[in-house]
This record gives sequence, structure tokens and C-alpha cells, in this order.
Amino acid sequence: MTLATKHFRPDYILGEGGFGAVYKGVLDKSVRPGYKTTYVAIKELNPDGLQGDREWLAEVNYLGQLSHQNLVKLIGYCCEDEHRLLVYEYMASGSLEKHLFRRVGCTLTWSKRMRIALDAAKGLAFLHGAERSVIYRDFKTSNILLDSDFNAKLSDFGLAKDGPMGDHTHVSTRVMGTYGYAAPEYVMTGHLTARSDVYGFGVVLLELLLGRRAMDKSRPSQEHNLVEWARPLLNHNKKVLRILDLRMEGQYSSRIAMKVANLASQCLSQNPKGRPLMNQVVELLESFQSKDEAAVLETSGRGVTPYEVPRLSPCTPEKGRNQTRSHDHREGEPSPYTPDEEGNRTKSHEHREGETPHTPSEKERNKTRSHDHREGEPRRRSKPANVGSRSEPPTESDLISAHVGMLNPMTETHLD
Repeated sequence: MTLATKHFRPDYILGEGGFGAVYKGVLDKSVRPGYKTTYVAIKELNPDGLQGDREWLAEVNYLGQLSHQNLVKLIGYCCEDEHRLLVYEYMASGSLEKHLFRRVGCTLTWSKRMRIALDAAKGLAFLHGAERSVIYRDFKTSNILLDSDFNAKLSDFGLAKDGPMGDHTHVSTRVMGTYGYAAPEYVMTGHLTARSDVYGFGVVLLELLLGRRAMDKSRPSQEHNLVEWARPLLNHNKKVLRILDLRMEGQYSSRIAMKVANLASQCLSQNPKGRPLMNQVVELLESFQSKDEAAVLETSGRGVTPYEVPRLSPCTPEKGRNQTRSHDHREGEPSPYTPDEEGNRTKSHEHREGETPHTPSEKERNKTRSHDHREGEPRRRSKPANVGSRSEPPTESDLISAHVGMLNPMTETHLD
């Protein structure tokens, strides 16, 4: 390990946490003859850190036995004297936390965020569905690592626990984890279940949607706790669309965004039984992704508008305005146009380019008058209706406002 990290050089440090420092290492022929050059991440236990031998052993036990595409691979470990080291596959893109909150100028797109959420959900679903279920207990953005293709994998199993067995409904344990991500019933009672992980997933999903940290003391006091501030807004179309991360603007369908927000709301239910199971979360996210791919076209980092805006038929601007007006006025109703506009509109129907203008006969003129005047009634001169007209077609923002106003708020669904 000393050779792989060049004697644990400080500039090889990838990050630090409660366990200790994580170094980038290189395994090649200088470490052992015949080795193919491989990059790894080497975690060194800090004896004075927040975690100790118990957490180190938990990592070895769980990652040494479990294998899944959305769990970080444990390549090896070292236990020599007081030294405790773990060797993992190298995740080139680092943590989700870094990309979501700390990296400047590199924004995660909507599609990447949803793919990361799905990968992480698959990792949790695998743990919960294992022959002996495993409760992860520390689900947060800093524990979700990304490879060079932004595939997500769960890391750091130091706080993982075996799930309840037999007729037991929960595991009683001392409260551990990260404030802001831990389920309220676990914090209050120490009762741990798989649905405690579902709550943590809901917090991360909310962070992905809003681009905000679970706890942020730099914001106004009522917004310090992300869940408490955002949860009441998640099932209201107009409100939730206003608080989504502006860096994703134009990359998603509002209908799909509302469904994802509703899923986050279910995961964050105060009642653990009101939260979905992780395999149900995976199914929902997969269905959202397939629908989203059909609805959203991303090219060169830009997507369609997040609203489904009606489009006018392809025609020239002037012709389009005349066509629109023809639908606005029906026989027997006062014309909403000025006399000049009305005259031009009428002429456009009577005369086409290349044709000889048609002069109505006396019989046709009398027929037209018969619609305006009935026998026995005094003849009255019609006046132009005093109706405000717009000389331009409706703008896209007008259409967006009309579309959003027609949406119905989604209701929260509890899945037992």
C-alpha cells in the first residue's frame, strides 16, 4: 500500500471522512511483478477518527460477501499491527456530493441525475432483498460514488446492519448516521428498518431535484432543513416547479418532474408504512425514465422546454395570424377586429393571387343584406364592437401559463 500511494503522499488524497483519509493508488508491476496497471482507492483507518475496528470489519464482511453492479467493489484489505486499510475500485468521477454542491462550472443534467437516482435505488433494493437483508443506514450524497461514465455505486458500509429476522419488525440499535438524512422514527426510538433507508433515499432524491443540501445553515432559518421546508410543496404543481434546480431548466418534462417529486414525498412520509419499498422505487424510476426519454430530446446540452407548449401550424406569420383570426369569429358575432383589419380579412377570402376580383351581383348583395335585416324591423347601422384585439399571436409565455394553469396537483399515494 505504501508503494501504491507513493508513501501516502498528501497530494494523492482523494478525500477524508469519519473513517479516515482515502488515497488514490496505482497497482502495477512496481507493487507486484506481473500486475496490470490498475487505479484503486485506498482507505486508511484513522485511529483517532469517528469509526474504528468495528466499522472497518463491517466493511470487510459486507463488501467481501456482496457483489452488485451498484455497490463499490472491495478489491482487498490490510490488517497489520495497528494499521487498517481497505482497497476499492477507483471511481474516477468522485462523489455525487462533489458534483451537486461543490464543483463549479460542471452541472449535472436532469437525465444524469435521474440515472444516478436509479442506480442508487438499485443498490439499496439489492441490499434489502438479499438472503439476509442489509440496512445501509448512512445513505447520503457523499456515499454515492460515480465512475467515469457517471454510473453510481454505494460505498462506505461501516454503519450497515443486518436486517430483522423472523417475526421481528425492526432492529434496535444506537442512533448513528448523518443528521438530515436519518429517518425521524429511527432518531426518536432507535428502531431501524429497511424503510429507514427509504427515507434517506427520499432526502437524496430531493437534493437532486432542488440542488440544495439536506442541511444548509447559510439559507434563511425556515429553509435550514430541506425536508421540512420542501415537503409541503412537493404535491403542488406550480409550487414545486418553481423550486426545482434552475441549472436543469429546459431539460425535463414538467409532468415527469412532478411524478418524481411525488415519489420523493412518498419516501419522506412521516409514517414508515407510508413509504414504498425500494424495489417499488426502482420500478417507478425506470418507468419515469422511459417516459422521459420519449418526451425529452437532449441535443448539445440543451433540451426542450419543461412545458408541453402548443405550436401553431407551419405557415407564414401573416397567414398564420389570418388563419387564427378565422377561428376567432363566427357568423352572427361582432368582429373583434378594426374596420381595416376586417376589410383585409374579408378580401383575403374573396380574392386570391392570380384571380380576377369577383364583383357580387345584385342578387348576391340582396342575399347578404337579408342576413343583416329582417322584414318589419327598422334597419340599423352596425357599429364595430368595442373589443380589444391583439395584433400579434399569443406568446410562448402566455401558452405556458395557460398550460400550467390546467394541470391538476398530484395527490400523495401511500404504499404499504
